[in-house]
Amino acid sequence: MMTMNGILTIKRTILIRTLPYDEELDKFEIIPLDELLQIDILPFKMTKLVMLEVAYEGQRSSSYREASNELSKKLGYQISTSLVRSVTIFVGNLVYQNDLTNALKTQVLITNSIPFREKEKGELYILIDGAALNTRIEDKNGSSWRENKLGMSFASINVVKRGSSDKSGHVIRKKEYTAFVGSANEFAKFVYLIAVNQSYGKYAQTIILGDGATWIRTMCERLFPDAIQILDLYHLKENIYDFAKHIFKNKKAKYKPWAVMMIDYIMDHKLDKVFLELEKYDNIKLPVGVVNLNNYLNNNRDKINYKDYKAKGYFIGSGAIESANKTVLQRRLKQAGMRWSVETAQPILSLRAKVESGMWEHVKLLVMNL
Repeated sequence: MMTMNGILTIKRTILIRTLPYDEELDKFEIIPLDELLQIDILPFKMTKLVMLEVAYEGQRSSSYREASNELSKKLGYQISTSLVRSVTIFVGNLVYQNDLTNALKTQVLITNSIPFREKEKGELYILIDGAALNTRIEDKNGSSWRENKLGMSFASINVVKRGSSDKSGHVIRKKEYTAFVGSANEFAKFVYLIAVNQSYGKYAQTIILGDGATWIRTMCERLFPDAIQILDLYHLKENIYDFAKHIFKNKKAKYKPWAVMMIDYIMDHKLDKVFLELEKYDNIKLPVGVVNLNNYLNNNRDKINYKDYKAKGYFIGSGAIESANKTVLQRRLKQAGMRWSVETAQPILSLRAKVESGMWEHVKLLVMNL
């Protein structure tokens, strides 16, 4: 048995309890030693504390091999790469299944309105983004890439301001992430769960920040009909510049002033001038990867009033969720040459989300209650 203090060797035998004697069965009670030591319920030949150490290293390290090496230094004995993988996935699945159970319980609040209390000052933010994950299974188009959907929620009272005008230097003290490889419909359950966990309905305003993707817009309209949806300013600028580079054939002297002009119009909420300018390029054929800027802005017309958002002190950029994509997903699951199945990626993502949310205690509780 692997323990935090080294390997414990157990000689397996049985115990015979001599008293009380069972006259009806005419025999003594026989108890397996594993049952007496309560190790019969453990899924691996290690204590629960060792399981937690293995799972933590398994989700943190760049590979299971690295995790195995780190554990051998820390514990003083070797845990094989395959065992590290098995334990990490087992614990990650515990977390995922627990989140799913809680999400299904919370989902009833979507149709049965939350008993809102008197609103408190401040905002609840919900940030959503998607990032590609390389899998072992190709789709009908021959691509092995699947989208990992990432959600983040925090309240404005948990933001420590650092004086930066664009809020990029601010620190979020308390936040919660959720990650899911699958459909937007299934992901919605987990997004709603973290929003409720962060007191959705308590604050004066709920704000959604996204990149303008249709699935984000549609999902949030259903989940949070009372929320203000804001198109992430950085994604908008990126799309404007990509569009400008194409129409001006990548000539910086032309595309940069045009892009700056369009951004200035939008920041001043002069949308009539924006769409009047875009009419000139209605018939231009766009390559894959360059958005139709006219359609993009029309679809998000009610989400780009940055002048008003800034006046109210709202976040208008989703830098926090972009950073989370790196820490939750890329750091562990997008190392060179890595490919995953959904069944092995999801447990790691669930563990990574808990760690980056500062909620490892929740993982400990699940394992210790096995």
